[in-house]
Amino acid sequence: MSHQFNTQAEHDAYVDERKKSSTLWSIIMASSLGTLIEWYDFYIFGSLAVVLSTKFFPADNPTAAFLSTLATFAAGFVVRPFGALFFGRLGDIIGRKYTFLVTLLIMGFSTFLIGCIPSYETIGFMAPVLVLILRLLQGLALGGEYGGAATYVAEYAEHNRRGYWTSWIQTTATSGLFISLIVILVTKSSLTAEEFDNWGWRVPFWISILMVGVSYIIRKNMKESPLFAKAKKEGKTSTNPLKESFGNKYNFKYVLLALFGAVMGQGVVWYTGQFYAMSFMQKVMNIESAQVDSLMAAALFIGTPLFVLFGWLSDKVGRKPIMMLGLLLAIFAYRPIYNQMFKLGDFSQKQELKDKFTSEATAKVLEGTKVDSIYTTQKFYADGSNVKEVVTKHLENGKVLLDEKGKDKVETKITKTIDSTTKWTLAFWVFLQVVFVTMVYGPIAAFLVEMFPIRIRYTSMSLPYHIGNGIFGGLLPAVATYLVTSAKDAGNPEYYLQGLWYPIIVAAVSLIIGVIYLDGKDRNVED
Repeated sequence: MSHQFNTQAEHDAYVDERKKSSTLWSIIMASSLGTLIEWYDFYIFGSLAVVLSTKFFPADNPTAAFLSTLATFAAGFVVRPFGALFFGRLGDIIGRKYTFLVTLLIMGFSTFLIGCIPSYETIGFMAPVLVLILRLLQGLALGGEYGGAATYVAEYAEHNRRGYWTSWIQTTATSGLFISLIVILVTKSSLTAEEFDNWGWRVPFWISILMVGVSYIIRKNMKESPLFAKAKKEGKTSTNPLKESFGNKYNFKYVLLALFGAVMGQGVVWYTGQFYAMSFMQKVMNIESAQVDSLMAAALFIGTPLFVLFGWLSDKVGRKPIMMLGLLLAIFAYRPIYNQMFKLGDFSQKQELKDKFTSEATAKVLEGTKVDSIYTTQKFYADGSNVKEVVTKHLENGKVLLDEKGKDKVETKITKTIDSTTKWTLAFWVFLQVVFVTMVYGPIAAFLVEMFPIRIRYTSMSLPYHIGNGIFGGLLPAVATYLVTSAKDAGNPEYYLQGLWYPIIVAAVSLIIGVIYLDGKDRNVED
């Protein structure tokens, strides 16, 4: 395509614009790749939570082990604000580039080492302790990563396209989860179920070290943000960004507004649409994990471009209207969506193929006089779906052991394999939740960057982002699972919807504060 220029000035302006776009794309690639890898590292732990609960925690109480795994996963989120403070301070004093080089390496090596930890059966309680320590390191590193990447890109971007350019950073979180699911699916399909359970689950953790190496080389060759470099040259950087960010009443007010009026709600919507949806299908609906992974991957793949769409749209109509609308839709849609999802897991109306019913009883000798009596039944249905139920009774000296409540110690594990139509219907309901995610998350990097000045931007924007996502969002899987479990034990017929009260209430509070107190103005980042 040829261009006609009336003057040399027009030609020079065109060349400068092309150079700037080219530079921006290389910056986006370098920032996004590193951030994507860090999210991948973070999410393989969450994606494999069901498997990890059997490896790093005592096996005698599967529910407690799973909740402990979710709590360990959440611990990585809880420390993210501390990472934001520590690395945000470094980023505002030393520079954006070198800070998120360090965070990348910490994250990468922590993830690799999780894949090397011996199981609970081998080293006992040291296994969960080591996992927890590495999760905390992951959380600290991620706390410093996002603010650096978003600030770096925003300080390069044109004023009228900041939402568009920074939204590419937003895609990395979902892309990281998407890639983690793909790697897990490929690993599972390449190994037998026994091989994956024995050692194959470690492979996704090991693979991350290769990706980190590539990202490190790319990031090492990046230049410092021009706005920060200029501020540093002119002696305008902060000597105490923590004090300026949180000791200054005027700036601290904006930190609180950013947290409670936007990021808190964005955090719970993000984790509901991506993590809780996955956990709900696996643990509440009992759908086979590989099917859940594949339908989640499909929904995320289709939904990811919407981050860029809403980022671009926020340059046209403002950040606030899009984010607030996303919160509003999520608040009112979650219960109907999850109600429809749960109904899809109801096999009672399906046509059972009675002649294919199978039943098997086996015994597994453990130690001494302890024996597990295992009863396995499988039902098949006309649409191709099936349900497998494994009931395990723990016996000693021929008698069933009792649990802490004095009841027979019996474990029931149900695994449902759904038909293709149900699978794609579920993928649609997950995609709908991803739409809400992209509305609240797509514009938020530009929104946060524009709230704070250069000298304290890394620190000021990182803290509310990581409290909103790390604490309010990161606690969601554990809190929601606890609410569902408690409601089920109490005999609540709608127990499966009770976990949603957490994201609905948090998002509603954020919506009210955001609508009333956020002014919605998109500011210049060059101050």
